[in-house]
Amino acid sequence: MGFVVRNLEVKNLAQARAEIAAVGADRVGVGLMAPKAVHRVLKISGLTPRQANILKQEMLARGGEAAVHRGVIEGAVEATDVILMGTLKQLESLVAKLKAQPFGLAALAEEIRRVLTNLEGRKVRRLDCRGRELVLGERTLIMGILNVTPDSFSDGGKFSDPARAVERAHQMVEEGADIIDLGGESTRPGYTPVPLEEELRRVMPVLEMLVAEIPVPISVDTTKAEVARRALECGAHLINDQWALRADPEMAGVVARYRAPVVLMHNQKGTEYRDLMGDIVCFFRESIALAEAAGIPREKIIIDPGIGFGKTVEQNLEVLARLEELSCLGLPVLLGTSRKSVIGKTLDLPVDQRLEGTAATVALGIAAGADIVRVHDVKEMVRVARMTDAVVRRRGGAGCALSGATVSS
Repeated sequence: MGFVVRNLEVKNLAQARAEIAAVGADRVGVGLMAPKAVHRVLKISGLTPRQANILKQEMLARGGEAAVHRGVIEGAVEATDVILMGTLKQLESLVAKLKAQPFGLAALAEEIRRVLTNLEGRKVRRLDCRGRELVLGERTLIMGILNVTPDSFSDGGKFSDPARAVERAHQMVEEGADIIDLGGESTRPGYTPVPLEEELRRVMPVLEMLVAEIPVPISVDTTKAEVARRALECGAHLINDQWALRADPEMAGVVARYRAPVVLMHNQKGTEYRDLMGDIVCFFRESIALAEAAGIPREKIIIDPGIGFGKTVEQNLEVLARLEELSCLGLPVLLGTSRKSVIGKTLDLPVDQRLEGTAATVALGIAAGADIVRVHDVKEMVRVARMTDAVVRRRGGAGCALSGATVSS
């Protein structure tokens, strides 16, 4: 038998350590070599030419690389993006050097370190949902959709009767739902905004019964602070805000006052982006800052990339393909693709024939790091999630929870 050469997919330090140890390296050697086996590519926006030049020089000195605008050297541009390319070993050395540098580079060093730590994987965490607990990171959680609206794109009118809505919630829990997401306002394309009193009329009678009868956390899908307040007063466990605290200036304060977790969904008017994933990350950073300023702890925040909102079909597909890039934020990710138009337009299928397309996006999303999937077809998507989890959440695999995720030399 001759030589056998093959590639290894090494996504984090835990995998690097395991692979190096498996060839027989001693313990000290494993610690020294593992940071050299993990390569990272980081994009930094809005740097001055002076900052960019220092980054490039320092990365080159360590055997790494930094791509900058061609006009940086002669100062022909006022600002530039920078792409850093290097191993964890090189980037950790860069961070140590930047801490002693002027021009705002010490703060940049801390942000680079935070991102590097976040990319090492998310630890298993317990989320207190006002007395009910969700465990994130052990397996993918299933959020069952319960629309009590006459005009939702998929199930409009089916569950507008409170008794039928509660019956459906019981069914979804029996099928494996970990969360029920109750919504009283359709957000399908071309929807008509619902007045406050009408949304309350739809949601509150159902919510009162759900809180009394359903054993899993109840999420209320709303952008209105008063609906959130009434729902939380009634016993709802978390808020799902499709405008990420931006539609109603009182929303963040309400969520903080009731110590509720919140889902922040990316959304915008129109589909223009300078840098699709970069703009989405910036959007989340701004909404996270709003949340924290109001008193919502970071550990109570979940992010949702907003598939189907403020994006073309191609942009939706690109977000799904690059979902793993949201790992830089270090927060749980909720993915909602169920029966959406991106599936219908890609496969040329009506709403009632999008099960397989939904399953594909759910599996890909979980593989890319989604912690929660929001779905209509609970029984089928529970099976998809469990099978996908069996592949991606194995100990030492790409989706495992890591401990000791900082880089050591």
